[in-house]
Amino acid sequence: MELALQESGIIMRSGLTERVLNRCGDAGNLGYSFFVWASKQPGYRHSYDVYKAMVRILGKMRHFGAVWALLEEMRKENPQLISPELFIILMRRFASSRMVKKAIEVLDEMPKYGCEPDEYAFGCLLDALCKNGSVKEAAALFGEMKYRFTPGIKHFTSLLYGWCREGKLLEAKHVLVQMREAGFEPDIVVYNNLLSGYARAHKMADAYDLLKEMKRKGCEPNAASYTTLIQALCSREKMEEAARMLLEMHRSNCEADGVTYATLISGFCKCGKLDNAYELMDRMMQQGHTPCATTYLPIMLAHEKNEELEECLELIEEMKKIGCVPDISIYNVLIRLACKLAEIKEGVELWNQMETSGLSPGLDSFVIMIHGLMAHGHLVEACDYFKEMVGRGLLSAPNYGTLKDLLNSLLRAEKLEMAKDVWNCIVTKGCDLNVYAWTIWIHALFSNGHVKEACSYCLDMMDADVMPQPDTFAKLMRGLRKLYNRQIAAEITEKVRKMAADRQITFKMYKRRGLS
Repeated sequence: MELALQESGIIMRSGLTERVLNRCGDAGNLGYSFFVWASKQPGYRHSYDVYKAMVRILGKMRHFGAVWALLEEMRKENPQLISPELFIILMRRFASSRMVKKAIEVLDEMPKYGCEPDEYAFGCLLDALCKNGSVKEAAALFGEMKYRFTPGIKHFTSLLYGWCREGKLLEAKHVLVQMREAGFEPDIVVYNNLLSGYARAHKMADAYDLLKEMKRKGCEPNAASYTTLIQALCSREKMEEAARMLLEMHRSNCEADGVTYATLISGFCKCGKLDNAYELMDRMMQQGHTPCATTYLPIMLAHEKNEELEECLELIEEMKKIGCVPDISIYNVLIRLACKLAEIKEGVELWNQMETSGLSPGLDSFVIMIHGLMAHGHLVEACDYFKEMVGRGLLSAPNYGTLKDLLNSLLRAEKLEMAKDVWNCIVTKGCDLNVYAWTIWIHALFSNGHVKEACSYCLDMMDADVMPQPDTFAKLMRGLRKLYNRQIAAEITEKVRKMAADRQITFKMYKRRGLS
């Protein structure tokens, strides 16, 4: 990468570096390599925004040691660029990793870098802990810190949100008492958090009482308040009650928004009441709200469940007419249904339509298409899509199941060369192959009678410094005994013995399995 960048002739600017880093997504290591390369370019110095982007990337990768090293580098070379915001990003990353002590330590470390923690930084830490399931620790921190910082309504709100999310409503009510004692009256955010807590705990009677209290206290419920209750009712399939809540909302002069309608539409679809869903959709548009792809998705899913492809295709045309652009999720439903109904030509056409509209198929799209093609014996096309998925860098350990299914389908259909081509594509594209990927390939070959090929690839695996599992070794030894091929058996055994010794693993388990 560095060589390609060096030969590109690009003149580095801070704005460009920041944009590249923000586009790195999950490719954090590449982002860091680019950051280091940029720092070596003549006449270039990292700006504050570039450092911030890098702290965010390293924190997301959980490379916390590298973050501290970067802050140290800033302290030595650019101390004027250090700001509390960098530490807040770090706190949030620690909190999302459930590393509570480390998150709290950041607050204590800030003065060493010339940043005094204030109520805002403390509030951000408290909020991060509460949003990431560490509300008990957040409450303890609040108890210690309230003498150092003056708590504001946001601090109390974070704690209340955390307890409601955990379903600890007694603790939430205690925070409400503390808030009032501190001279703060609950606002709409506080009330909505409590409503959400009651709804999540299925305490609808308490939620309705709270709604009345809000009106009595002059804090009028908003669309989010009603939507929270509607969502809770829909989740329990109480659709009549949910519809009544929408009516009450209108009577209270509170206008339903797109989220409210989408919640009700989804509820009706899950209950199989498509007519009601369509009626609501019409009403939603009459009220001036344009449905988005998220609104249409549950209707699409309901049609998919009923295997109604024509209705789905009509719906996508309707979406386009009103300017609602179908997203990847919509196309995934359509392609999955088309493949399920053996309408492969339609599925491919939808795929092409998706790409023509500027959408980039993700992992889910490829998996749906590959499995759909395999299910109806279109193995050549399935291989083409699989290789394209690999080419886009989407193959990783969590989706090795697709690899296993494809290889086994090819070998069962006696298409050994095609299976080898798929494997070679993975190897040549530089995929990070672990022992499980190799095992899938070797076991697929062995299970379909290709013992010699399985042994050959086992040797390739060991040449790549990947040690076979005992079960793989045992299978190959049994297969080779049947073929009376002692030479390859001895070669594999010797390599496994040496690898075991290098890794200080006992060879007995391999030997015992191989002889059984």
